[in-house]
Amino acid sequence: MSTSFLLRNGKRVFSVIGGGCRGTDALSRVHFVSRRFIIDLSYSTHFMDFKGSSIPSSMKKLVVTKLSQNFRDAVALQTVPVPTPGDGDLLVRNRFVGINASDINYSAGRYDPSVKPPFDAGFEGIGEVVGLGLSASARYTIGDTVAYFADGTVPVPAVKPEFLTLLLSGATAYIAMKRLGDLVKGETVLVTAAKAGFLKTIGCDRPINYTSEDLSTTLRKEYPQGLDVVYESIGGRMFDMAVNNLANEGRLIVIGFISVYQTATGVPTVKGGTLPMKLLQKSASVRGFFLPHFLSDYKEAMGSMMQMFAKGKLVCEVDCGDMAPEGRFMGLESVFRAVDYMYAGKNVGKVVVEVTPPSLDSKLWFALMGMHWNSQTNLMYVCTMKGTMKIQNLMYVCTLK
Repeated sequence: MSTSFLLRNGKRVFSVIGGGCRGTDALSRVHFVSRRFIIDLSYSTHFMDFKGSSIPSSMKKLVVTKLSQNFRDAVALQTVPVPTPGDGDLLVRNRFVGINASDINYSAGRYDPSVKPPFDAGFEGIGEVVGLGLSASARYTIGDTVAYFADGTVPVPAVKPEFLTLLLSGATAYIAMKRLGDLVKGETVLVTAAKAGFLKTIGCDRPINYTSEDLSTTLRKEYPQGLDVVYESIGGRMFDMAVNNLANEGRLIVIGFISVYQTATGVPTVKGGTLPMKLLQKSASVRGFFLPHFLSDYKEAMGSMMQMFAKGKLVCEVDCGDMAPEGRFMGLESVFRAVDYMYAGKNVGKVVVEVTPPSLDSKLWFALMGMHWNSQTNLMYVCTMKGTMKIQNLMYVCTLK
């Protein structure tokens, strides 16, 4: 996570979302790419400009300098040279970057123990292309707006932070519920972690604030037949509660366990000894979801969500910290504050940091979100796809109409 993002397209490009030209059709296009180790930079400076602005020689970025689940202890803000894009590269001026629960999982080194500090922090952002290599110019041009995560780009019609809600969080929810939820009309779904005020605006059937209500008692009383599907992201006692309240043939989808990410191990404790018996008695199931295993579904998911958003049928809630004690999250320095804000359960929607303002004079500011590609372990996906969970003090239940 920094002030410019260098996206390497390389030679081995495969399309997950498909092709299409820029504009509305390009909303359904994304490319995952591998890193080039030898790059010819001789001509790339001819593709370095944006609205006549000069690109500075240095930028700021966030770097993991030591492994720790404490983000403030693990990460430092550094000033480094602005990278020059090679043949298949894009240089993106960041406008907004997303904050994810797994930012601290990555800073703690939990995804790949072989990766040692220093390495770049951050997963996703959105901004304008300000530099690109010759091969990359076949697909993009200076001024294009793109959202990205790791080495993947999604052309978008405008630099709106709302698009950051779809790349990881939205795709996880959409695909998990569709592929693993096996939803049927009339079934009851419990989603853990949300906020009551927002839920009421989107027509939730039953918000349950578990700081003022006993969740298990409420579920047994109001939903005596049990829950058909639970979309679970908290872990620990919440996981046990979900198992105990599943309906016959109920499905518990685990997308994370944020309640323990800030602990030394990051691993939740559950009542696993009785789990097989409880599942057998109800013919129920527990299903883990990890987005890299479902990339074949990504094209359809993004296309559908983009269309729903454009038609006003999908609410993409963004929290830029406007209600935070110290105000809006502006600049890379505020990333630390944004992570704390999210883990305190204060956010309503996707936590987003505004790195640069919409208009600048003659100088560009950058934010670099480093790339974490490992061809053996698909670390670019491991680093990226886990950041969809937020711990908050409210559950909600909805019934499919």
